[in-house]
Amino acid sequence: MTSESSDDWRRPGPTPEQQRLDLYAGLAATVIALFSLTLARSTGTFLLGPPPSWLEQILWTVAVPLPLIWRRRSPVATALVVSAAFIGAQVRAVPEWQLSQWALFAAIVTLGAWGPDHRLSRRLRIGIIAAMFGWLAIAYAISLDEITPDSFENAIGPVPPVLAAIVTGLLVNVLFFGFAYFFGETAWIAARRQHDLAEQAERLRRSQAEAREHAVVGERVRIARELHDVVAHHVSVMGVQAAACRRVFDKDPAKARTALTSIEESARTAVDELRRMLGVLRARDNGPEGTGQPAGIDQIAAVVDRAREAGLHATLGVYGDPTPLPESVSQAAYRVVQEAVTNVLKHASGATLLDVRVRYLAQEMEVEVTDNGRATRPANDDGLGLVGMRERVATHDGELEVGPRTGGGWRVRVRFPLPLAAGSTT
Repeated sequence: MTSESSDDWRRPGPTPEQQRLDLYAGLAATVIALFSLTLARSTGTFLLGPPPSWLEQILWTVAVPLPLIWRRRSPVATALVVSAAFIGAQVRAVPEWQLSQWALFAAIVTLGAWGPDHRLSRRLRIGIIAAMFGWLAIAYAISLDEITPDSFENAIGPVPPVLAAIVTGLLVNVLFFGFAYFFGETAWIAARRQHDLAEQAERLRRSQAEAREHAVVGERVRIARELHDVVAHHVSVMGVQAAACRRVFDKDPAKARTALTSIEESARTAVDELRRMLGVLRARDNGPEGTGQPAGIDQIAAVVDRAREAGLHATLGVYGDPTPLPESVSQAAYRVVQEAVTNVLKHASGATLLDVRVRYLAQEMEVEVTDNGRATRPANDDGLGLVGMRERVATHDGELEVGPRTGGGWRVRVRFPLPLAAGSTT
């Protein structure tokens, strides 16, 4: 965020509504100034000296407040014109000065608050104030020659009357112009802060929109990964079992019946997992999380059993002391094994052996799936299965190795780091 004291920011121009308000205010100030002129002429107290003609008085009186019509639209020009007209009216001894000085006050404040170039507006305000004090010094110098011995005949204070008059005038003008400068600066800073807050709110809105978009994309990826893992595995197993059933249907009805039973169980398992996953997706944040427990590493044996039912000689080995795993790690390990077994059933031509090993090491847990088949096509790094495995492993800072192994066959190996508390138990 840019500092509020920076002068580089340019305040946006006034709205049409603000311009209309300036028009009404400028016209009202002009009318009141003319009324004030009438009252001053009626009292006959011409403090600045003998006034000019009536028409000239009206012109000078109008020239000071009328430019306020454009005060926010053209603050620089307005301040310069009002200042020049004010000094001109003073020089010509126009009796109306009460409202004119407040028009000057408004012009200086507006220049500070609405000047498009804050550095320039600061210099102009200082210049205008310096010019006003210069004119005040000239007026005092002229007035000294007009002071008569009886001008202060009623003075009783300890301060010399001339000095008291000068100090009073200086004090009043210092407060007048000081407040004009201060209010203009304060208004500009307030507008700058409002602008910064609006920018922050807009950045926050965009950030929230991007976060929501990323969350939606992430959820879509997660759903796609889950659907792939659940559907692809069970459908692949059912495809292999259906092919086996077709081959032995006429020759060995008992084996065909066994294969059909396995297909039925695989279909039921797939439906149960889909129902569980959809239950999780529909669940509210404070509601139930769906039916059933998410699949974990303790269900890898069921995957191996289904591979065995599909005709593979499948084995499962667990090495080391089993360690309690975080649920997400356990599920990721299960899905990696499930995807690897699915790939064996779909793509490993001539595979007869499947070996699944789970190793609990000192600081990590390793899962390895190997087979003795021949890949029917090159490994597709952009395939949904491999992409899903990489995403799952990367989420837990693990390592994934996928590729052919020496002597034939294929290997999928993944390592998940164990939490310190879990790793210390081995």
